[in-house]
Amino acid sequence: MPSTDDLLPLAVAAPLIGAALLVLAGRLLSRTAADVLAAAFAVFTAGDLSLLWVRAGETGDQRVVSWAGGWTLHHGQGVGIALVGDRLGIGLALLVAALMLAVLAYSWKYFDEQPGNHGGTFPALLLLFEAGMCGFALTGDLFNAFVFFELMGVVAYALTGHHVEDPRSLHGALSFGVVNSLAAYASLLGIGLLYARTGELGMAQTGAALAGHPADLLTVTAFVLVIAGMLVKSATVPFHFWLPDAHAVAPSPVSMLMSGVMVELGVYGVARVYRVVFGGPGGVPAAAFTHTMAAFGVLTALTGAVMCWQQRHLKRLLAFSTISHTGLWLLGLSLLSPAATAGTALYVAGHAGVKAALFALTGVLLDRNGSVDEYGLHGRGRPYPYTGALFLLGGLALAGLPPFGTTLGKAVAEHAAEDHAGWLPAVYIVVSALTGAAVLRAALRIFWGAGPEPALSCSDIETSGDGEDPEVRDPLRAVPKTMTAVPGVLLAAGLLVGVVPGVGRAMAAAARTFEDRTGYVDDVQGLPVPAPRHPVPEAAWTTSGVLFGLLSVGLAFGLAAVAVWRPDLRWPAARVLRDLSADGDRRLITPLRRLHSGVLGDYVTWLTVGLAVLVVTVGAQL
Repeated sequence: MPSTDDLLPLAVAAPLIGAALLVLAGRLLSRTAADVLAAAFAVFTAGDLSLLWVRAGETGDQRVVSWAGGWTLHHGQGVGIALVGDRLGIGLALLVAALMLAVLAYSWKYFDEQPGNHGGTFPALLLLFEAGMCGFALTGDLFNAFVFFELMGVVAYALTGHHVEDPRSLHGALSFGVVNSLAAYASLLGIGLLYARTGELGMAQTGAALAGHPADLLTVTAFVLVIAGMLVKSATVPFHFWLPDAHAVAPSPVSMLMSGVMVELGVYGVARVYRVVFGGPGGVPAAAFTHTMAAFGVLTALTGAVMCWQQRHLKRLLAFSTISHTGLWLLGLSLLSPAATAGTALYVAGHAGVKAALFALTGVLLDRNGSVDEYGLHGRGRPYPYTGALFLLGGLALAGLPPFGTTLGKAVAEHAAEDHAGWLPAVYIVVSALTGAAVLRAALRIFWGAGPEPALSCSDIETSGDGEDPEVRDPLRAVPKTMTAVPGVLLAAGLLVGVVPGVGRAMAAAARTFEDRTGYVDDVQGLPVPAPRHPVPEAAWTTSGVLFGLLSVGLAFGLAAVAVWRPDLRWPAARVLRDLSADGDRRLITPLRRLHSGVLGDYVTWLTVGLAVLVVTVGAQL
């Protein structure tokens, strides 16, 4: 059996080898054979990561370190490239592998390849996407983090623009590519600044070298530039504009990966880079990081929730839901506590299954109706009660229904956030209620025909989602069983995260290890690792967590019911509320919706403004 060191690089090498084989032999293989080959490499990668997960937990706080080519540290200086896997990083890579298996099963013969087309192109791109994501989760080197992130991004551009003949697909892919590439150049510049100051590229070595320098404007600038690409990938406001446009045109299997795990990697990268590189002496003070990232997290969560509620295009609705939850994850990780990190990790694990399932079910609607317009699909989902039940269940999971993993993670993170500021749990409740209500509203209208049929409209601030091309290009055939079975499995997995007690305990231990910066640096440098300073946090159900979950579900149901049935309340207070709502919509919501203009130049401007605000905000707190 391979040693632990051998298993770590295999997690990246296996999907790369699979993609190369598909490219080389794809023209000789049938589409079924190509799918089988891709699935075989995905299974191997998942098995490899599962074994790594077990081994990393055998001694509690163990990390797995592998040096490429055997080029270890020389007199404390980095001369090689390190892969470093703790349980949180390995767990995130394992989540990538699990979702990749689900996507490959869901997309089995999903696309109607034209005669003579390269049948292995799509699965090969998926395996490259997996390699980039796993590599980023496991790397211990700043430059290679950039390389893996760019591999992930380039493949994502290609997958987003899979239907390149459609101008909308081309526009979405272009917005994605340009904004993410500019942010990547900023990250590369930041890495260059750090290398000029420290002479190191390894995260642990760079963090240790910064301890010999005072924190100054160069440190702050390098920090902001390095995390720029990660904030853009995670769709943090105001770097988020590309994500709804990309989701609106990306194939449903691609959206499952982008919202299910890609944006989460961006948040993970921000936390990892800060904790290891900038979290020690000579870096960015903890208070500056917490205050700045928490503010951006709250802004992202509330902006995404409001925009999610305003959508009728189902893919854009789910995309803004992802943006909103990204804000909650950034908020949780910014608190720099094992409890908040454990809650966020559970939240991410539960959300991945739920959100991927919702995008998969939206793909079924697109397959059958050539539309993802909530208004135009009113009542047209009645022939698919199983799909409707799953869609409704996904909305409840987003809203915070116990015992889903999303609710457990939210409850643990809420409790940790309350220790920092008593009003922060309200942000979690509002976001869960609004995003869950938007999905419930769509489910009631589409699958049950509830309420009056919405009046169709078209304005400069609405994207309808009507008139879309079915992705399978053959709406007369029956829906493949995999397209409905996979969402059911994903929702069941999201439920198990909250039901199986061992998951919470494992995430709590992983969170403590993740927050132990000293242990990470010593492990990479081959030094004895002291015991972690913090105890393993509690990550289990509490009465307050269940009650907060039920409260957000109740609010979500109330909002969805009002939106669907629009009760005509005649008492005076109702008229006042309606007037206030109309005034707020005119003054706040409409301008906010118009900011999402679809104009690439606007998105680049917001990228520049966001980076400038970060530099000023963090620099002012030195």
